[in-house]
Parts: sequence; structure tokens; C-alpha cells
Amino acid sequence: MPTLSSPEPPEQPPSHQARETAESFGADAQRYDRARPPYPDALVTRVVAGSPGTDVLDVGCGTGIAARQFQAAGCAVLGVEPDARMAAFARDRGLPVEVAAFEAWDPAGRAFDAVIAAQSWHWVDPAAGAVKAAQVLRPDGRLAIFGHVYEPPAEVAEPFAAAYRRAAPESPFGDQPARRPLEMYLAGYAQIADRIRASGRFHEPEQWRFDWERSYTRDEWLELLPTTGGLTRLRPGQLAGILDAVGRAVDALGGRFTMRYTTLATTAVRSGTR
Repeated sequence: MPTLSSPEPPEQPPSHQARETAESFGADAQRYDRARPPYPDALVTRVVAGSPGTDVLDVGCGTGIAARQFQAAGCAVLGVEPDARMAAFARDRGLPVEVAAFEAWDPAGRAFDAVIAAQSWHWVDPAAGAVKAAQVLRPDGRLAIFGHVYEPPAEVAEPFAAAYRRAAPESPFGDQPARRPLEMYLAGYAQIADRIRASGRFHEPEQWRFDWERSYTRDEWLELLPTTGGLTRLRPGQLAGILDAVGRAVDALGGRFTMRYTTLATTAVRSGTR
């Protein structure tokens, strides 16, 4: 059940306009932080090594999962987060956070060596976001937009999709196939690169890819599922039916399965002078 935003069908609004969904993740910030996976260390290292310094702005920082990894790598990180509940959780974990949508956030003259967006850029207006990132980056500063593609085995994905269609037939998420090809997400990150190029403020974007795996028990996977975009706004009864179906599917695999992850990134260095 991938949770990255894919290229939207024409009849659906762009993700950045779906504010109710975008701001629904804070309903259980503690579960979100506990269940969501971190990002590959190699990605963090590459962003830091390719930036002129260690001042980092985390756009849509959520509970601070990525930000804490960059802090551990020696960076000074400031978060910008529209959901006050997520921001409060991140602050409690040691991350300074300002509550605002990135497009409306006031940098007050501050500048950064890197602007990152971890699993959050699809909630930002893509054209305005690239321009705003360039405005707050120092010369040769790096914009890095990244996120996970989840690919559970068919034995887990298909019962999930069937249960979701039964529980929430009116949801636009219900029409999506159980498993979506990686190429769909690669195309989405290529679109991000196109928006960055169109801003005229960056050198040629690069596409990075990191493949890895993680084993999940039944309980671990059922802990993560309610934090994903298609489930955060469901009623308790709808959610319970989906989790029951998925739990039975994982039980049939022996109570554990291996998740294949691909973490994709589009990144570019700011051109010109500030």
C-alpha cells in the first residue's frame, strides 16, 4: 500500500489542495512517529555532503523523523509544519518548529544550506514551493525532496485493497490498484524535477534511488497502516474492518512479511547569487 502521492488522475485535485488530508496525520502524532520508518543513512549523508554548510530547513517536518536524522549528522535543523499537533510533538523531541504552510511561511531574512522535504512535498504547491526554496537557500544550497515507495507483497496488498473498497467505496483511494508500479512514482519525481527546472533558479536536478528491505510483524504493520493518507480520515468502524482483513492476511504468511522499500529523491543545487 504505497503512501507516496502519485501523479493525480485528471478528475482529482492536486495533492497540495487536499488540505484536510494533509493536516489529518497529527490526529495520532505519537503513533505516526513510532510507526513510520526513517530514511536511508546514505541519503542523509549525501545531502549533507552536497550542501555548502549544515543549516537545514525541513519543510513539512511532521514529528521530526527526518530532522532528527539530520541533527544526528551534525546539522542545525529548523522545521516548518502546518499541523500544530505534529509541530508540538517534534518540539518535545528537541526540534525547533514554526507552524505554517511552507508557501505562507515568513523566513524573516534567514538562509539555509539545504532545504529538505521528507514525504511532504506533494502537500506543497509545486511551482510556488520551488521558488520559495530558492529564496531561502544560500548560493549552492541544495533542495532535496524525498520519500518512500512502499511495496508489500501481493498477499498483503490485495486483501488490503479489497477491504478498503468495501469499507470506503466513496473514497478516491478505493479506485487505486492493490500494487502500483515503481515507474508511476519515478514519473512523479520526474515531474518534481520539471517544476524545479521551470523555476529557473536551480542547476539541473538529479534523481537518486535507494533500495532496501524491512521485516514487519503483524502488529508492526497494523501499527503503521493507520498513519497513511488513505486511512487517517476513516471512521473507527471502517478502519477496524480493514485492519482485521490485513491482519488475517499477515497471519496467513506466518505473522511476518518482508517489505521492499524504494526511497526516491529529486535534488538540485541553487544557481546564481542570493
